Amino acid sequence: MAIVSMQKLSICANKKNRKAILETLQNLGTVEIFTDGIEDEDLQITDTQSARSKYERRADSFDRVLKLLDAYAPEEKKGLSLFAGREEVGRSDVDRVRQNRRRYNQDAARILQDEKDISECSGIILKDRTQIEALVPWQKLGIPMDTSGTRQTAILIGTLPEVITEEALYAAAIRDLPDPPAVSAEILSTANDETCICVFCLKDDQAKVSENLRQIGFARPSQMLSEIPAEATIRLERDIEEEEKRIEELKADIASFAGKREDYRIAADYYRTRAEKYKLLGTIPQSQSYFFLEGWVPADKADRVAQLLTEKYGACVEKEALKDGEIEPTILKNNRFSQAAEGVLASYGLPQHGHVDPTFIMSIFYVIFFGMMLSDAGYGLVMFIACAVALKKFPDMAAGTKKMIQLFFWCGLSTTFWGFMYGGFFGDAIDVIARTFFGYTGDGIVKALWFEPLKDPMRLLVYCMLFGVIHLFVGLGIKGYELLKAGDIVGFVSDILAWYAFLMGLILMLVPSDLFASIAGMTFNFPSWVGPFSKGLALCGMIVIILMSGRGRRNWALRIALGAYDIYGVTSWLSDVLSYSRLLALGLATGVIGNVINMMASMFGGGVVGAILFIIIFVLGHTLNIGINALGAYVHTNRLQYVEFFGKFYEAGGRPFTPFQNANKYVEVKEER
Repeated sequence: MAIVSMQKLSICANKKNRKAILETLQNLGTVEIFTDGIEDEDLQITDTQSARSKYERRADSFDRVLKLLDAYAPEEKKGLSLFAGREEVGRSDVDRVRQNRRRYNQDAARILQDEKDISECSGIILKDRTQIEALVPWQKLGIPMDTSGTRQTAILIGTLPEVITEEALYAAAIRDLPDPPAVSAEILSTANDETCICVFCLKDDQAKVSENLRQIGFARPSQMLSEIPAEATIRLERDIEEEEKRIEELKADIASFAGKREDYRIAADYYRTRAEKYKLLGTIPQSQSYFFLEGWVPADKADRVAQLLTEKYGACVEKEALKDGEIEPTILKNNRFSQAAEGVLASYGLPQHGHVDPTFIMSIFYVIFFGMMLSDAGYGLVMFIACAVALKKFPDMAAGTKKMIQLFFWCGLSTTFWGFMYGGFFGDAIDVIARTFFGYTGDGIVKALWFEPLKDPMRLLVYCMLFGVIHLFVGLGIKGYELLKAGDIVGFVSDILAWYAFLMGLILMLVPSDLFASIAGMTFNFPSWVGPFSKGLALCGMIVIILMSGRGRRNWALRIALGAYDIYGVTSWLSDVLSYSRLLALGLATGVIGNVINMMASMFGGGVVGAILFIIIFVLGHTLNIGINALGAYVHTNRLQYVEFFGKFYEAGGRPFTPFQNANKYVEVKEER
């Protein structure tokens, strides 16, 4: 509806008040500060990277602390908490945390050390479990795994890469040994095509036995414990129990700080805000005694900011005019209804100062088109009630989220309106329920206030095209307003009025024709004078377009050629108008799918079982339908604004207003009186 007027301020103040002034501006949150326009060889920049990094690390440490508390001492979440905004705290709470920040830093260090200890304990447990798993095949071994033998005997402990019987193992081990061979072979376990073995032999025969075993793939195990495997397993399991107990103690220690969660949130935002202040501080040009700033502020707040800085800090604040090439930041100002659609416009691009803010007009068409696409009164009521509850329950939700919920609130009302106009309430649910469970035999309980698109789709298509023409003509009218505002009367006549005349003439020629009647199934009888008038109107518009579209060229042949090419642009108008058939397509899709869901739900007939199955299919089916078609309506409504509507007049290029303010992630500071 409007773009807030901005004022540029130039600030010069005593260097000793530098941090206090920045903190004041940060708390106000109404000034966008920049310093790149101040150039002077005598001015210097202070390096604040060290302090900034310190505060960023501390903010990050409290972020990690809060995540740990959420993991080990989760808060009780209430329904719809997703929409809850930042928690409100008083300025006295912030001051209290600031004064006790050293103690909170010690808490954070302790909690993070607990986390580190938990990670180390978990690593030990993982290592022990891996060792236990590796010892499973050796549980029958009654001696330490690193035992090599006695004074006269040798012990060979290892694995074979295949399954083998004890007889085959013994035969392989004694090959080429003199009788009787002094060898004993035992299979400890077999698993995963691997055999764990233990072979005893005389030391005199060790070399030969080892050679025989190597020929069948013998290999020493990767770990050779100096313990009996069963005893080592018991020790490792006991160690795991101790580490798990230690982890629980550490988790309990972390959870014991849950009562200070709000203070940690304040501390995180406090340090994050200080980091932002030092980030800006490192860009401010300053002399030995003074520093300089420039900034944008809403014009209606400029005097208040100037007075505050002058009276409190003795600063010199001057209003400056816009320089060539400077782009003022954009703040949109709309009524309660239209501001809900500001996010849609911002996603495409903000308008520049001096141009029209189309949010108000766009929001009207947006809500109407969304409702026509979803077009079911039941779905609209669900959306409307859900959004109303969220807005009522969470009045302090984030600004962007609140605008989105408000937009769907209005879209829900529009959907409800068009649903009753088309006669859709969860498809034909009321009629199906009446026929299935109450024996109703009439021709329908819910009647369309206008008409049913499923029975007369061509009629709806005609109205969709009509809405499209109105939408596009409004966009062209906004472009005309911009031309008049710029004093371009010739452009207004040749680029706007001529196209209105040309297009209206073509429409008046088409509507009473037999072609239109055969397609639309509707006949329009106009007075006899309308025919010649429409032809003359179209001809006049076409002549002006041909002669004036290339008015910047001196060569008349080139001008006419450019004008003729511009006339060809009428095909893009035709494609744009046809794009509005999606209003019909999505509206029919919602109704047809809803009716199919109701038909499927009623297939089991009446009775208790039929009622239960009906409810299950009804709820699941319509939940899926409203989700899919609401998403489709949102996407295609955006497309109609971005491509068709904005394409007729809108040129983005504005940049958002980014004030220097508190970098609050968790809390919202409420000033106390």
